Amino acid sequence: MQCQWLNNHPNQVSEVSLGHLEHQQVAEPLALTPVHFRTRFAGYMEMYSDSDTVANYLNAHQGWFCRCAAPMKTEAMGNNGYILTVGRFGSFGYEVEPKMAVVLEPSLNGVYEMHSIPIPNEPFLGYEVDYQASMTIKEIPSDLGSPGLAKLFKKENKQPVPQSITKVEWNLEMDVAVQFPKFIHKLPLPMIQKTGDRLLTQIVRQISPRLTYKVQEDFHKGHNLPIPPKASRHLEKIA
Repeated sequence: MQCQWLNNHPNQVSEVSLGHLEHQQVAEPLALTPVHFRTRFAGYMEMYSDSDTVANYLNAHQGWFCRCAAPMKTEAMGNNGYILTVGRFGSFGYEVEPKMAVVLEPSLNGVYEMHSIPIPNEPFLGYEVDYQASMTIKEIPSDLGSPGLAKLFKKENKQPVPQSITKVEWNLEMDVAVQFPKFIHKLPLPMIQKTGDRLLTQIVRQISPRLTYKVQEDFHKGHNLPIPPKASRHLEKIA
């Protein structure tokens, strides 16, 4: 199964480029030593239902993951894996269209683990992605959620207001090792490192909030519940 590419113009993030490097041939040999870029984030979202209902939805990810991941190109891999094409990103005249294979492990005591694996039958692309994420779900009293829940249910004529809701919390870490063309190494390593770390962080900041909102929207529409407001989801970078 393959989800359709819903946006003919994938997101592109461009950093400053140096004119005398932009015209170098990207096809020249790669340097042997990769440069590692890293970032860490934590976040949460609220779901206006009990934890069992939310868990059943998350467990049936085959029914929503591809749809909610759009406009990323997403291809199912086995029963619990996906190959994602994130978009086109670049800096210093060097661009890549990152792909990664991820596996969603079955939940264990309300904890979901997600991690990257090598892409099956794929030649080396000049980079390696190490993605590790952990997600937990817990039921909390509705008055401990984001403000305005009762007003939201009343406004949309959705009754009764739930006594408890589910909070989904997650942590994610990414380490991307890139073997750049040799001309990139003419730049100072601290400049490469700073630019790459910032770009990786920007990619997560683009993709994660959009995915979070789409999952909330998909779940709540499917269960005839009001869609939670922006205050019900959060993402922050961990130093």
